[in-house]
Amino acid sequence: MKWFSATCLALACHVSLAADTHEATIVIEDHRFAPAELVVPADRKVKLTVVNKDNTPEEFESYELNREKIVVGNGQIVVFIGPLKPGRYPFFGEFHMETAKGVLIAE
Repeated sequence: MKWFSATCLALACHVSLAADTHEATIVIEDHRFAPAELVVPADRKVKLTVVNKDNTPEEFESYELNREKIVVGNGQIVVFIGPLKPGRYPFFGEFHMETAKGVLIAE
């Protein structure tokens, strides 16, 4: 019975954490992020999926978010961010810095 109670508690905590996480997606296509501006809720953890539709790799990088992750061509990654205070958090793709730019806006 103790095992059952511990398992139920663990599952309840997992469901609670999942409910507190906001999910969002950014797509890389033609060496650009879309949307280039993404609004997410402030003070909540964000599960950000970055989908690369280009054949070449790109990088999701942000000094303000302290993240740097390569997205292979025709691949995707997941990045967990936050909770963030209200504000603007720029990001870019290091392989195509002239076009791959965006900003996460926490409100």
